[in-house]
Amino acid sequence: MPDRLFETEQLVPLARGSVFAFFAEPRNLEAITPPWLRFHIVDQSTGCVEEGTELTYRLRIRGFPVTWRSRIEEWQPNDRFVDVQLRGPYARWHHTHTFHDSGSGTLIRDRVLYRLPLGRWGDWIGGRLVAADVGKIFAYRASRTAELLGSKGETGT
Repeated sequence: MPDRLFETEQLVPLARGSVFAFFAEPRNLEAITPPWLRFHIVDQSTGCVEEGTELTYRLRIRGFPVTWRSRIEEWQPNDRFVDVQLRGPYARWHHTHTFHDSGSGTLIRDRVLYRLPLGRWGDWIGGRLVAADVGKIFAYRASRTAELLGSKGETGT
């Protein structure tokens, strides 16, 4: 089964270094994750985030408890970072975060390649539902980011 792709971007009226620093702090992920997921970081393998850092989260997806473990696969301060799921609800989750200068602010881009478990069956059973959930989660993230960083909102999906 091919991967699904989700992309979005958001303009934030702050310098790229400040925006990257916000996203480089794992606790801020809790602040921009929808409350209905009951998301909490329970472990971090290094004192600060860097290439190779592993993070473990607990959350609830549609009421079901999930433990998710991810690793920072790529870390380029102020430019980009990539996190991949090591353990969790997806057969694949590869999330690229990029940060670009844009006028007087920073353009944040998220690109997620994901695949559901169970191949075609998983995609047939849950593909549309999961795609809608991913969209809602990132819409909430954009809204909270706008509140916390004074962004100008989502500019595309």
